[in-house]
Formats: sequence, structure tokens, C-alpha cells
Amino acid sequence: MDTSAGPTGLAGRKEFIGLAVLALPTILVALDMSVLYLALPHLSGDLGASSVQQLWITDIYGFLVAGLLITMGNIGDRIGRKKLLMIGAAAFAVVSILAAYSTSPEMLIVMRALLGVAGSTIMPSTMALIAAMFPNPKQMSMAMGVWMGCFMGGTALGPIIGGGLLEFFWWGSVFLIGVPVMVILLVVGPKVLPEFKNPAAGKIDPASVVLSLLAILPVIYGLKQISHDGLSAVSIVAVVVGVACTITFLRRQKRIDSPLLDLTLFKNRTFSSALSMTVASGFIAGNQLFVYMYLQSVSGLSPVATALWLVPPALCTLVMIQVAPLLARRIPPGRLMAVGLVVSAIGYLLLTQLDSTGNNIPLLLTGLIIANIGMGPLAGLGAALAMQSAPWEKFGAAAGMTSTSGEFGVAMGVAVLGTVGTTLYRNTVVVDPAIPAAQAHAAGESIAGAQSVAGSLPPAESGNLLNSAYEAITSSVHGTAIGSAIIIAAAAVIAAVGLRHLPATGQQQAPAPEAAAEPDAEAADTADTAAEPAARS
Repeated sequence: MDTSAGPTGLAGRKEFIGLAVLALPTILVALDMSVLYLALPHLSGDLGASSVQQLWITDIYGFLVAGLLITMGNIGDRIGRKKLLMIGAAAFAVVSILAAYSTSPEMLIVMRALLGVAGSTIMPSTMALIAAMFPNPKQMSMAMGVWMGCFMGGTALGPIIGGGLLEFFWWGSVFLIGVPVMVILLVVGPKVLPEFKNPAAGKIDPASVVLSLLAILPVIYGLKQISHDGLSAVSIVAVVVGVACTITFLRRQKRIDSPLLDLTLFKNRTFSSALSMTVASGFIAGNQLFVYMYLQSVSGLSPVATALWLVPPALCTLVMIQVAPLLARRIPPGRLMAVGLVVSAIGYLLLTQLDSTGNNIPLLLTGLIIANIGMGPLAGLGAALAMQSAPWEKFGAAAGMTSTSGEFGVAMGVAVLGTVGTTLYRNTVVVDPAIPAAQAHAAGESIAGAQSVAGSLPPAESGNLLNSAYEAITSSVHGTAIGSAIIIAAAAVIAAVGLRHLPATGQQQAPAPEAAAEPDAEAADTADTAAEPAARS
């Protein structure tokens, strides 16, 4: 079925089967972002990958997914979202097999890059299809909650599944798990998924595609470099080039008839508020890095054990994602998200009570559980609000922008809070002057370096260095937790102010599909509420 006039009505059995089918690739794309970390030492040994090649193997996938989300969302609007999804799924399956049997680091880097291109078709396509299949606002909120839950579940399960596979199989198995998932999608998808596209969409502007990549990739690359190595000429130039290309890209979007990024969407305060909160929520990734380091160094857990300990907080988020749409029927979404974000900030502030003994896992889990429960309403409602505030014919573009904002938030969080945490570590750790310069430098740079150096020292000196390093990494957790709390509190203000016009969904009447067109920015609050599909959440 090719639906070009826009979706209407309540979703039925076929649409819910379609939702289940769309959940599979969503889990896989998220899983592929985290599953490789445990496999990296194994494949590096077999393929002889250098440290630089290892970075490209891990990073190139996420770079290209982030860089192409907006482009792929727009392509889906033009050629059909189901068609784009099927093309991406087929490519993902084939490239996954080639990646599993890579014979050199260079081949694996190329395969990971192609997986990123294929993966970038999946997130905006699945998101846009769900929004079109579930036009009823309450059903869309539920369906988007399932989609977000699958994405977050895949991220949490990546290290666990990767660890289990590597226990019994070779490193290529972490790539092959995607093949049966994509085969199921290719077989069942055409039967249960409708086709939606915008027949009035113009041609893709190649210059805009190139500019969008040059706007996103250098900024994300520069931010990641800052988080790893601090400020450097390369990272600064990359960010500056990205910002300059962003300005050029935005100016071009204002001039051309068929823009890749429809800037008029940002006149909708529901859409812009939802995207702003999505960016802010991504910042917590910077704290998560140091939580992982704390558990693996101070508490002495293995990577798999660390992932298992972090499952309960993730499960709390998944539960709240499903509960949030139900609560929003009685509580206005803006108020619900604002309260949740304040609760989340309190949870992160609890992490400042951790000490360097490593015996605080219950306290750490309590803080993370509270923080994740508080994030649930935003995770459960944010994407739905963004999609409902866009005209149906631009669902693909809106999905691409929503996904990109999340990726950008993570990159910003890793860079900004990563720099804060690293600086705190370097300024707190005390290294014995008697330790040789090269070893002292390594110990002063990171907790991993300190542990490596401590292994070559006499017991007394080793104990002193480790105690100092544990105190330093604990201070990093404290500092990044405070930073996370501040950012989340700012997101709470955005929710309370930017979404104050939205009533509880149980008090709303769903407007006709043609009401999806967005009013001018100057419209009054009452007109804004009536015309925005976002008010249908």
C-alpha cells in the first residue's frame, strides 16, 4: 500500500505486527554501537590493528550514522520510507557478513563505514513509519515508547551479548547476529509495513548532502578528540570547519526550493523544545563513561559484570518509557517531563556521595535508578512530541533531525563532561616523583595508565599510586555527575516553559490530518495548541 495522502484513523492488528517487526532493526542498530567494545581486543590481535586503526574501527560506524541521518530521513520522504528501510536492511545484512570475515584492519574499517551508511537508513525510516502507522496521538506515544525502549535496550544489551558470544565464538560472531534480524525484516516487512512518501517532495540537493556531512562529521570528530586528548590544533580546526560548514548549510537551506533541512519546523516550539531536551539528555553519556571506569577500576568489576550491574537502571528506564504515555493522559507532558528531569538531577547528585573504596555499588545503583526513572518521561514522550509536531509528509526529515539531535548530544556530553572528568583526574592524582617520567606521565593521564604502572612497582608504592588514582577517578565521577545534574535541570526548565501550552492527552481531541501543517511562529498560544499535532500526544 502506498499512502501518499497522509495517514488517518486508529492502528489495528497489522500495524502492531509491523511495530514488532520494526523493533528488531532498532535493537540491532543500537546494539551495533556498543557490542564491538568487548570484541576489539580479539579482532585487533587477529588482524593486527594498530591503536589508530582500532579507533577508526569503533568510531567510523557512529560517525556515518550520525552524519547521514538527516539525509536518509529526507530520502525516505521522497522514495518511500519502507523502500529505504528494505534497501538499508539488505545492505546491512550483506555488509555484516563481509565484516565478520574481514581479513585486514583496512577491510574492517571500510565494512564498518558501510554498516554506518546502512544503519543510517534504519533509524529515521523506522521512526517515520511508526509515526505514520500510528496517527492517533495516544497510540503514537505508546508506539514511540516501544521504539525508544528497543533502542535503549539494544544499547544496554550490547556488552552483555558481545561478552556471551566471545565466550564461545570468534570475534566475527558479533557482526553475524545482525544477519537473521535483517532477513526477518526483509521477509516479513513487505507484507505488514505500509509505504508512505511525499509525492510533492522535490529532488535531493547534492550540495546540501555534502554540506550536512561536513557540518556534522568534523564537529563530532573534534568533540571526540577533545574528550580523548584534550584541546589540540586538530580538534579545534575540526570543530571550526564543522561550524563554518553548518552556517553555510543553513544559509543554503533558506535559499533553495527543496531544502534538506526544513528550518520552518523549528518555528514550532514543541518541535524545537523536544529537540533541545534530546540534546541535553545526551549529555549524560559523559558521566556514564566515568561510571564504567569507576566500576571496572575502583570496584574491580569485569566489563561484562559492569554491564550486568547496569541492567537494573536500564530496566527502570524501559519501564518508565512505557508508563509515561499513560501518565501523560492525566498530567500535561511538559509538567511530567519537568518533574521527571528534576528527579533525574537528584539521582545524579547522589553519585557525589561515592567514595574511593569501591564498596558503594548499592549507592551508585540507587543514584542511577533514580536518575533513569526521572529520564523515563522524556525518553517516552520526547520523540513522539517531535514527530507529532511535524507535518506527515516531513516525518522522515523530522525523524532524521530527532535522531541527529540525540547523537549530537552524546558527542557533546562525551566531549564536555569527558574533558571535565579527565581534568579532575589529572589534577587530583598524585604520582610519586621517584617514578620514571614516562611511567609517571601514563599514570597521571588515566586510571588505566595508573593501573598498568602500578603493576610494575613495589607493593607499597603500587598501593599508594592506586589509592590516589581511585580517589582521582572518584572525583571525576563527582564532577561529571554535577555537570549532568546541571544540564538536566536546564532541560527541566525547557520542558516546563517550552511545553507549558500542551494539555494532558486525556483532555485533547485529535485534529484532522490536514491540521498537521504548522502555524506561523507568531501565532498565539491558543492557536498553537489547537494546530500543533504535538498537542495530540
